[in-house]
Amino acid sequence: MNFPQLRMQSTKGELGLTITKAVQQIEQPQADMTIRQRSAEMDIETTPGKLIIDQTQAWADMNLMHIFKRIEEYARNGYQDWLSYLAKTSSQGDQLMRIENKGNPLISQAKMNSESPILDYNVGFIPSAFSVKMNYRPAKVNINWKTHQPDINVKVNKPRHHYSPGVVRGKMKQMPSLHIEVIGLNIDQKK
Repeated sequence: MNFPQLRMQSTKGELGLTITKAVQQIEQPQADMTIRQRSAEMDIETTPGKLIIDQTQAWADMNLMHIFKRIEEYARNGYQDWLSYLAKTSSQGDQLMRIENKGNPLISQAKMNSESPILDYNVGFIPSAFSVKMNYRPAKVNINWKTHQPDINVKVNKPRHHYSPGVVRGKMKQMPSLHIEVIGLNIDQKK
């Protein structure tokens, strides 16, 4: 016995897509910024240093002194010589006044007054050490300054954004179909 058969033939459907991509543009303009700052103010006060050199003693050691100093020294030496002469004469007068005491004051005084004094000589440094006097007052510097804060202004600009959405269009390239056929079916047999 023959059974009827079904024969099916199908065609797939094909979908065609047309795609337009989305376009997005973003621009960020730079911020507008201004900075202002006043210059710092600076004030400098200087007291100059002072160096004082006194070489009066060094000149005096070299016997090169001012005339007023020389007059003063001669007056002082003359006064001292006069005092020592006065003391010596007074002492010798006292010795002569006591001539009755033992000894011979006339001979000893004549010998002492006629001999030159023994000069004492030693090595000397001219001018003497530390005869030049120095005094130094260092300089003083006072610095005062005043700074100013900067003035900063910033304006932020908004971003520029442009967007075009994408589009997808669909279209059937091939329509699906199904064809069914019965084979081996005799219509007469059905009755």
